[in-house]
Amino acid sequence: MAREKGTRDREERLQIMLSDEELRALDDWRFEMRMPSRAAAIRELLRLGLADVGLKKALNGRKSKDFGVMEPKAEGKRR
Repeated sequence: MAREKGTRDREERLQIMLSDEELRALDDWRFEMRMPSRAAAIRELLRLGLADVGLKKALNGRKSKDFGVMEPKAEGKRR
């Protein structure tokens, strides 16, 4: 089957768990920005975040649970 011009292959699925507060923040942002889906909103937020930090690597030894959406910014850290 031919792929439509301008579409992207998305062969990988990513599953994440969010708290009620994180999901509410995502949905609020999504509706404010008039994004068509949660997936589109998450892709846009990833794009914005990666552009902002320049793809810096996470500190060694940090675990998945150490990365929250609603955590306050650490002092001295850029955004």
